Amino acid sequence: MCAGGGDGAGVEVKKPLKRRFASVWDAIEDTPEDAESMKLRARLMMALQDRINRESLSQKQIAKTLGVTHPRASDLMRGRIVLFSIESLVGMLTRLGLRVEMNVKPAA
Repeated sequence: MCAGGGDGAGVEVKKPLKRRFASVWDAIEDTPEDAESMKLRARLMMALQDRINRESLSQKQIAKTLGVTHPRASDLMRGRIVLFSIESLVGMLTRLGLRVEMNVKPAA
């Protein structure tokens, strides 16, 4: 399809491709490895936030319980996922009395 008049001498306009992704992480991350890492971190962070919310902990209590600074507790509760490694999230879950289990399966 051409824009700029009926003579066909205009700029070609392409329709955007409609691509479906299994998750938002698959769509926005550069590699499948990065997407998998973000999916795992997201699950860990949501488990942390759920436990903290169920226990109605203040940010001061969160910081003390998890052994982090108040700004770090704030980052956690605001969902700033890129600031947290898988290892740090697992450590925080453990400090909250939770156990993390892993399930590895073939890619779809």
